[in-house]
Amino acid sequence: MKVLKKTYTVQEATQKMEHYCAYQERCHQEVRLKLEAMHMIPEAIDVIIVHLLEHNFLNEERFAKTFVSGKLKIKHWGRRRLTYELKKKDVVKVNINQALSEIENEEYIGIFNDLAEKKANSIKETNKFKKKKKLIDYLLYRGWESHLVYEKANELIQ
Repeated sequence: MKVLKKTYTVQEATQKMEHYCAYQERCHQEVRLKLEAMHMIPEAIDVIIVHLLEHNFLNEERFAKTFVSGKLKIKHWGRRRLTYELKKKDVVKVNINQALSEIENEEYIGIFNDLAEKKANSIKETNKFKKKKKLIDYLLYRGWESHLVYEKANELIQ
C-alpha cells in the first residue's frame, strides 16, 4: 500500500502559512521548515515567504522581541541563553541585539535575584560547597552571566 503525501498549491500553502504565522510569532527558519515538511519546492517556498514578509505575517525583529520577552518572563532565561537560542533559529545578530536591548535592567536583575533565591532555598544539600555548585550550575545553564551567578552564589551561600 502506497501512502500518498498531500500536495498543496502555492495559494493553499500561502493561506496555511498565514494562519500559522497569525497564531504565533514565527522566525524565517520555522516557516521554511514547515513549508519543506509540506513538500513545497524551493521556488514556491521563496514566493510564499516573500508574500508573508510583504503582508507583515512574518517579521523577524518582532519575533526576536517576543521570544526574548516571553522566555525571560516565563522560563527565566538569561541573556546568554536567549542569544544562543535565537542564533539556533538563524535570527540575524542585529535583531538579537535589538531585542536584548529592550530588557529593562531592573526587571532583569529582579528576575535573576528571585530565581537564585528560590533555587538556593530549594536545594537540600547540607555541604555548602556542593550546594553552591548546584546553584551555580543551575543558573549558568539558564544562561545568566557568570559574574552575576558567582556574586549571587557567594552572597546566598556562606
